[in-house]
Amino acid sequence: MKAITYRGYGGPDVLEYGDVPEPKLGPDSVLVRVAAASVNPVDWKIQAGYLDGVLDVVFPVIPGWDVAGVVEQVGVGVTEFAPGDEVMGYVREDMVRRGTFAEYVAAPVRTLARKPAALDFAQAAGLPLAGLTAYQALTRALEVKPGETVLVHAAAGGVGSLAVQIAVALGARVIGTASERNHDFLRGLGAEPVVYGDGLADRVRALAPEGVDAVLDLIGGEALQLSPALLAEGGRLASIADGSVLALGGRYVFVRPDTADLTALAELQDGDRVTVEVAATFPLEQTAEAHRLNAAGHTRGKIVVIP
Repeated sequence: MKAITYRGYGGPDVLEYGDVPEPKLGPDSVLVRVAAASVNPVDWKIQAGYLDGVLDVVFPVIPGWDVAGVVEQVGVGVTEFAPGDEVMGYVREDMVRRGTFAEYVAAPVRTLARKPAALDFAQAAGLPLAGLTAYQALTRALEVKPGETVLVHAAAGGVGSLAVQIAVALGARVIGTASERNHDFLRGLGAEPVVYGDGLADRVRALAPEGVDAVLDLIGGEALQLSPALLAEGGRLASIADGSVLALGGRYVFVRPDTADLTALAELQDGDRVTVEVAATFPLEQTAEAHRLNAAGHTRGKIVVIP
C-alpha cells in the first residue's frame, strides 16, 4: 500500500511517500480503508522529536492519528463492526509506529466509532482528536453546565471551533478569542468573539463583569496567565497547551481514545448541533505541505489528507 513514512526526527522534509507492507490485523482490530486523515499539531511535534521523552517511537513511522474510512476486514475477536461499515477514529496506540497517513490502517476497536451520516469523510476525519479534546475538556475537566459562561482561547482553530459548538450544545454561553477576521465565523457558531492581544482582559470583563465560570485555554502563554483573574468565584480553568496551568490551580488535559465519547460527538453531528470546518485538503503524497500549513498556525478549521 502507499503511505507516508519517516525514518528519523526532523521537519516536513523527512516525510517520504512510497510503498509499505499492509498492516497485520490483530484480534481486537479492524482494517480500515482510509478515505481521509486529518493533520493535528501533535503529528509534526512527534515527528520533530518534541515528545521523545513521553512516547515510544518505532522507526520507520507512519504518522497520523485521525482517520475516517470503511471497514475492510475485522479481527477474530471483533463484534462491534463489520466489513462495509463507515467509521472514524482517533487511532492512538501505546507506541508511535503505524498511523493513518496511508491507504489502510489497522485500528483497535477502542479507538473507533461509526461515522456520522451528516458528515462526509473529510469532515469526519477532522472530528476525532480535536472533537474528543474539546469534549473531554469541557465535560470532564471543566464540567460545564447549562447557563454557565465559558471563555475559549483560540476559538477559531480546529479544537476551538469544535469547543465552541460543544459548549453551546451543553447549554453554555460562550466567549471566544480570535483575530477579527474570524469573528463572523465565531458568531455563526454561537460565540461572542473578542480580539486577543493587549487589553484582552478588559474586553472579556466588559462581556462578563462578574467573571466567567470556566476557561478552556488552547494556546497557552499570556492568554493562560491572565485567565485566573477572569474567573468568577468557584470558576474552573483547563488547558491543552501549557502545563503551567497546574501552578495556576487548573487542569491539564491530554486527550485519550474513547468510543463512548466519540459516539456522543457523532450524535451531536447527526443532530446538526456540531459541524467540522475543513480548511484545506491535500493528496496523500503532499502530506509534507499539509504539515507545513498546520505548523504555520493560521488556518481556520481542519487540514485533511486524502489517499
